[in-house]
Order: sequence, then C-alpha cells, then structure tokens
Amino acid sequence: MSKSNQFPSGLANSSGLVGKYLMFNTFPITGGLFEHQLNEYKSIEVTRILQDFYELDAQKVGFYGGGGMDARFVWTPIQFAAFGISPHVPQWGSEYKQALQKYFTRTMYLTGHGTSLPLETNSITLDETVKDEWGLPAICVTYKDHPDDLANQRFLVARSMEILETAKVLDRRSFPVEEQNYGFHLLGTCRMGNDPKSSVINAEHRSHDVPNLFLCDGSSLVTSGGGQPTETIQALAFRASDRITALAKKGEI
Repeated sequence: MSKSNQFPSGLANSSGLVGKYLMFNTFPITGGLFEHQLNEYKSIEVTRILQDFYELDAQKVGFYGGGGMDARFVWTPIQFAAFGISPHVPQWGSEYKQALQKYFTRTMYLTGHGTSLPLETNSITLDETVKDEWGLPAICVTYKDHPDDLANQRFLVARSMEILETAKVLDRRSFPVEEQNYGFHLLGTCRMGNDPKSSVINAEHRSHDVPNLFLCDGSSLVTSGGGQPTETIQALAFRASDRITALAKKGEI
C-alpha cells in the first residue's frame, strides 16, 4: 500500500521481492506418557535437548534441512483436552476425564524446530477482493512447504519417537506431519543481499532504494535456519544500530 509515483511497485520494492520468500520454521511434535508425574506444565517452556541433527548430510538422508529438538509442554489445559490427549484412550465420558487427569501431569513432548526452504512462491501480498474494516486490502498469505521440509519433519519425528521408546514411556504418539498453515517465526520477505535486483536491503541493513530506511528484523533472513531465530534477530538489530550510528556520525543519513 506504499505505491507512489516515486515507488510504483511500493516502497523499497524495485526488485519486486518485498513480501516474497516467506519462511516458517517447521514444528514436528511427539509426546510420551511417563510412569510418574512430571508436571511439565509448571516448568520452563523450553528445554533444548539435542542439536545433533541441526545440519544433516543431504546425500545421506535424501533431503536438505535439519533442526534441533526441545523438551517442552506445548498445551494449555483446554488445548491439551482438545488436541494433546493420546488417541489411544477413550475420547469421551468418565474414562476420558480420568485419562486427562493422568496424562496432563505425566506427559512430556518432544518438539522439533526444523528448516524451511526459501521459496519465492511463499509470500505475503494484498488481497484483491477482501477488505478490512477500514476498507483497506486484507493481507493474503500464500504458503506451501517444500517436500524437503516435510521429509525433514518426518525425520525429526522418527528420532523423537526413538528417544521416547528408549525412555520406556508407557504410551507415545506422534502428530501427523502436514502442510503448515500458520507459523511462529515469520522470516524472509525483505531479503538481504548485495544485488539490488535480487534483494531488498544491503549487508548494512539499509534498503537499496531508500537510503534512510533500515530493516533489522527477521524479514532480512535469506534462510530460516533450523533453530529459534530470536537471538539472531536481536544480534542483527544491535548490528544495525551500530551501522546507523556510524552513518549518522559521518552525516550520511
């Protein structure tokens, strides 16, 4: 919505790449029922347990990607009742109620955080017909996982199930690996690069088209990585602030 005579394709969008190459980190989930109470819902949300599969050999596994594994309890009580309870127990009635009480305090989940390949077709655009309450075009998100992203998820699920089996859990399950329709980590859409024709900002976080416009969030990333991106984004923001300060001191802003 920033189109103008000066920027006919939108602000800082001479490359036509603003909004493209959207990436989500994949999120495969498995869960296991332990003999004794764990009360994971009371603990910290994330315990990083494995980085062994962060960079996989594509020739050996047959796909590109990788990722790590967390031990975390991902559901609120109502979410657990709706989605988290094992399919191996009754889903209704008094037995279901008893199972909820047992599983909620004894379940631990292993969740993967996997790579998402950058695809130009995965994008954020403006909807041509749907308007918001102010009459402005609504956001349209187009996203489809690369087959390698799905294969990576299945690999991480298999390794997680092996861990749960080794831990001798009483019951274990894996959630289906499916196409993502939402994401926790929104990455890409304003990629960094040296060539103004194939990127939106340069290596100094500065947009190629608008010298005083800097971007320092996850939109500049050209790959998703297999891990949580928050600290990387924070580091980029600090780096960008150093660059802005240096340019301001030289009178180049």
